[in-house]
Amino acid sequence: MELERLISLARGAGEVDLLLTNCLLVNVLSGRVHPASIAIADGVVVGLDRGYTARRTIDLGGAYVAPGLMDAHVHLESSMLTVPEFARAVVPHGTTTVVTDCHEIANVMGASGIEYMIESARTAPIDVYVMLPSCVPATPLETSGAVLDAASLAELKSLPGVIGLGEFMNFPGTIAGDAGVLAKLALFRGMPIDGHAPGLSGKDLAAYVAAGPDSDHECVTAIEAEEKLQKGMYLFLRQGTSARNLLDLLPAVNASNSSRCCLCVDDMHPDELIETGHIDELVRMAVGAGVSPVTAIQMATINSARRFGLAGHGAVAPGYAADLVVFDDLESLQVTSVFKGGEQVAARGELIAEAGVAPASGSTFHVADFGPARLRLEGKGRARVIGVVPGQLVTESLTAEVGFDGGAARTDPDRDIIKIAVVERHKGTGNVGVSMVRGFGLSSGALASSVAHDSHNIVVVGCSDEEMAVAVESVIEMGGGQVVADGKKVVASLALPIGGLMSPLPAGEVASRLEELNRSAAALGCALTDPFMTMSFLALPVIPSLKLTDKGLVDVEAFAFVSPFE
Repeated sequence: MELERLISLARGAGEVDLLLTNCLLVNVLSGRVHPASIAIADGVVVGLDRGYTARRTIDLGGAYVAPGLMDAHVHLESSMLTVPEFARAVVPHGTTTVVTDCHEIANVMGASGIEYMIESARTAPIDVYVMLPSCVPATPLETSGAVLDAASLAELKSLPGVIGLGEFMNFPGTIAGDAGVLAKLALFRGMPIDGHAPGLSGKDLAAYVAAGPDSDHECVTAIEAEEKLQKGMYLFLRQGTSARNLLDLLPAVNASNSSRCCLCVDDMHPDELIETGHIDELVRMAVGAGVSPVTAIQMATINSARRFGLAGHGAVAPGYAADLVVFDDLESLQVTSVFKGGEQVAARGELIAEAGVAPASGSTFHVADFGPARLRLEGKGRARVIGVVPGQLVTESLTAEVGFDGGAARTDPDRDIIKIAVVERHKGTGNVGVSMVRGFGLSSGALASSVAHDSHNIVVVGCSDEEMAVAVESVIEMGGGQVVADGKKVVASLALPIGGLMSPLPAGEVASRLEELNRSAAALGCALTDPFMTMSFLALPVIPSLKLTDKGLVDVEAFAFVSPFE
């Protein structure tokens, strides 16, 4: 809107497009809840006082109005939905803005993957801001589909919607002063740089923060969160499908530091997005734990806008974008209506605007030399075992006695010790990493997925080599996806042909197929609520303590390969 027109309308001269009357504004700037009449023109809030004339007036009947909610850190690809379908799932829950790190698809497709996500968001009824992925590949311990160095990032920096550098997982390289790492940090100096430093503390944390990363979403205890706040980082309280840390971190939040706290999901599956909610559910959880509704909504709106320098976003005030969410009350905090740019886009849990359409994408699979024989695990002695920790991304480093057949280790489902393998699928190297895992509870069958952070090779767990091979071969045949196999039969599957990460199907159908996958896994004895999300992080060698890549078993603390056997 031209400045002269904005000033004129704000003073009450002329008609505004929309006037929302009889409402209580959750004012995240003043920290108060007060009556307001919200005047909107050209997608912008022009005033909060009575007396405006409007082409259209809506009486909200005493409802509460807050700014549209923001997700401070999400990997959109991890929803397994295209951006338009993600919007279909979250906009009815009040989310109007997300800050995404395209880390997942960039590790598969490189720069073209980032461009694909930006193009996919162009017509969706949600603002998508991009933090460029900082670690592609995440580590040299795995085979990725692409490499993005500082020169590559410099070319992408001017793309529409790019606002900073995504989670900087290579904190060892940062602290050590690695030249390639420092080149990336220098390129984004003065811009938002998200951190990723689980467990880092003391002088090493000071060095990391001094280098530029100034937020963290990987805290798991209030003590860790408080130290990171003390050292100048924004605290992102995360509650996603796999990692659920919000309630554990809330004791670190107080009236003096809450303005440095933001809410995010990081990774969340579509069934939860549709049924439970998105950032609105995190707000409800915070309020339920004793945080005031105004403070909780600030953490979901203005705090994130300020952290990322999104001027004109995150509040309902003159000159701000008219992105609004309507609640019936501040106790249940159930979203009843959502406005984006002054237009109503959702009502009573349904998107009423056009979701948009994502472009098509080609195959990204190049698998070589795979068969059941590649899943043999030869060795002797006690086996190292990846110990799953339910609800967390960290794993335990365990050992166990295992049996052998002709020099190959046997699984032992009765003791919950089964195989895990990671099959390289980007460059046809033929790499297959194999080890043992505990915590799935499978009594038979296998689970396989092409969603395997961060390089997204094929990860598979199972009770026998034959069943694991059936599951992997099905994933390859679909051009990406998730599979439950029992014996020689695939009993449930979801194709993810977009980068091996996303489905072109509607959000509801993807959620339904995920539920079928989880039910089928449970029928095989799986004890995990969402085994595929858990499995996807077992190939991530940047979060302690024991992980597996296509190149082998990784001791994350030592940042080195170790034998599958002691």
